Amino acid sequence: MSEGLRCARARLRHFLPAVFAGVVILAGCATGGASTPPPVAATATQSVAAAPAEESTAALAEATAGPTEPATAVATAEPTATAEPTAAADEIAPPTATVTATVEPELTATAAPPPAAPLQLDQLQIELEVFAEGFANPLYLTSARDGSNRIFIVEKPGTIRIIIADGQTLPQPFLDITDRVGSRGSEQGLLGLAFPPDYASRGFFFVNYTDRDGDTVVGRYNVTDDPNAADPGSEFVVLKIDQPAANHNGGDLAFGPDGLLWIGTGDGGAANDRFNNGQNPETLLGKMLRIDVTSDPNQPYVAPGDNPWLNAQLGGKPVRPELWAIGLRNPWRYSFDRLTGDLWIADVGQNQIEEVNVTRAPREGGLNFGWPIQEGNACFRDQNCDAAGLVQPVAQYNHGENGCSVTGGYVYRGAQFPALAGVYLYGDYCSGRIWALDAATLGAPVLVANAGPGLSSFGEDEAGELYITDLSKGVIRRIVAP
Repeated sequence: MSEGLRCARARLRHFLPAVFAGVVILAGCATGGASTPPPVAATATQSVAAAPAEESTAALAEATAGPTEPATAVATAEPTATAEPTAAADEIAPPTATVTATVEPELTATAAPPPAAPLQLDQLQIELEVFAEGFANPLYLTSARDGSNRIFIVEKPGTIRIIIADGQTLPQPFLDITDRVGSRGSEQGLLGLAFPPDYASRGFFFVNYTDRDGDTVVGRYNVTDDPNAADPGSEFVVLKIDQPAANHNGGDLAFGPDGLLWIGTGDGGAANDRFNNGQNPETLLGKMLRIDVTSDPNQPYVAPGDNPWLNAQLGGKPVRPELWAIGLRNPWRYSFDRLTGDLWIADVGQNQIEEVNVTRAPREGGLNFGWPIQEGNACFRDQNCDAAGLVQPVAQYNHGENGCSVTGGYVYRGAQFPALAGVYLYGDYCSGRIWALDAATLGAPVLVANAGPGLSSFGEDEAGELYITDLSKGVIRRIVAP
């Protein structure tokens, strides 16, 4: 029996009722493919004692909850780029000029009480309060940071809804593009939303979705005279990427403190980096992209002049100018610390290891996060791999009772719960476990809550307060620290 089939059967036993109820699941696991090589540690780690769980043939891991264990804490390595390119998947992208971007003003940090150092995470307690419910497969939450304090909920089928106050959801959607979104696959749908720093004056925003052909589309939309309604007919395609498989679509979008749009892409799907995109500098798949989408609204985007590989080669192949980093498998949620500017990236693993990475501000590009040379900090394809120059995760955990698909979160910078200040919260989609990590010291993560299966995303409101979305139950919960 193949590893994928064993995993699929195991997970099906737990979730057959949910499937019959029409629940669609979103995470970052792969389908099919050859069996995964056993991991061989490339750096020292404190391992979580959990049995590995194979990846589901349904493309996303179904979830089970179990006893609590801390996630693994690992040391970071000095990041430099070392790439070994291989064959690429086809992409459709508008031609772009390599020019210096007009950088927008930095995002304003929300004042927060200074955390003690080090944080006493073993004494931290959080609760998950129901904030709003009745959503259709919610998988992201964000704000426009325009002073309105509205919360925008992304629904997988292709709609965005607005919560205005105290969990009150407006009856009409902010945007409905279900006519062009393909969401049949468990990792397909409307996946990301980002507002530029000066959204209040610009009046446009960006979404990331898979179309009816399964390809990735990053599109720009305009708001109407009604601030609670966008125009679905105003779509301006910024970027389109051909997807060779239905899974590993990434889907997140975020504006950084530099005013540029950061797009994390998956490796093209299937399993084990079948299409050899992770280390290939000629493709946009398996990468972190950094593009300027605001300085010239008349063209889709320009590649910033300070991107790391302009007019460069890796392994004898030219590098796409949009690239800021390579070696990602399926980044499922990344965020910028609104106080420090640090970039936190959660990358979903293959069959055994989930990982969290951080790059400190001010940051230089040209990083290699290692996939498929490594899964987490363990060698993947070659048991004697050369990990020199690869970015190593700051936290990781094995599959099993810990879960099977990491969901990245945020560093808390709100003002209501001082005990959370400076804490990075992240979780697992399958188990619902939530861990806390001291963002400054990067000590061992501590398990602080369990949301149950379906933890599809964390979200941050205008004031820096944090929430989670439950894909299967359609519920938004607020994170509180009593």
